[in-house]
Amino acid sequence: MSRICGEIDEAVQEVLHRRIDHTWFPYLFLDATYLDVRHRSRVVSQALVVATGVSGDGHREILGMALGDAETTDFWTEFLRGLRDRGLKVATDADPLGVALVTSDAHAGLKAAVKAILPGAGWQRCRVHFARNVTQKLGSARSKPANALISTIFAQTTTEAVTAHYKAVTDSLRSSFPEIAVMLEAAEGDLTGFAALPREHWQKIWSNNPIERLNREIKRRADVVQIFPDRDSVTRLIGAILQEQHEEWSYGERRYFSDISMRKLIHTLHDHADPTHPELYLTA
Repeated sequence: MSRICGEIDEAVQEVLHRRIDHTWFPYLFLDATYLDVRHRSRVVSQALVVATGVSGDGHREILGMALGDAETTDFWTEFLRGLRDRGLKVATDADPLGVALVTSDAHAGLKAAVKAILPGAGWQRCRVHFARNVTQKLGSARSKPANALISTIFAQTTTEAVTAHYKAVTDSLRSSFPEIAVMLEAAEGDLTGFAALPREHWQKIWSNNPIERLNREIKRRADVVQIFPDRDSVTRLIGAILQEQHEEWSYGERRYFSDISMRKLIHTLHDHADPTHPELYLTA
């Protein structure tokens, strides 16, 4: 049993600590879930954070995981710094082919860490999480018409239409749901980060749904265990799940984004970085 566990640990560590400078990752998805772990004779709730990314060739990869006491700014900062130290490329004005957009919930510690460690990246607040925030504010019944109206923002097909419709929806909610109108006004830049990027990518970058599906599988497997005996056992089991998913994406999945749409993304990023020199991206 010790030999088998050792082999699993070695394979997991190879995936979770590998260099990730073999390509650039324009899209980064971050999320956390909580697991019960026995620590010093007590059962404590531990934050498990996972990062997935879409690479420059349009494929998904597992980039990393970490386990900590809580989703603090320091914890998220350490986690993102670890990704950067392993080769995650940061976008700059001189070279915009780095992390272009981070999609996550609106956790303050996560947002602060993204700003500090990935300064060239935009941030997209998950639209599904925002809808849940609206429901928490209004209650299930009252939130349905508000969320239905908000969802029409994401049915638009151009950047200009998204901006115009966002303002129209906010204004229309001002009399009936003033608190939601205030929430929308405060979140406009966060909820519309997707709109500056290729239309073909919008549906897959405006929410954390892809990584939440992965988290549901993690929770399903963790529920069988219920309480992990120690932190190493979390890394072993969850790491094995992530290793399996990484290999499936690497060898079995079609491109998450097409080659044509990724070329559009490269053009878009270079246009935003230096619109006076379009020749910079023609050979990218």
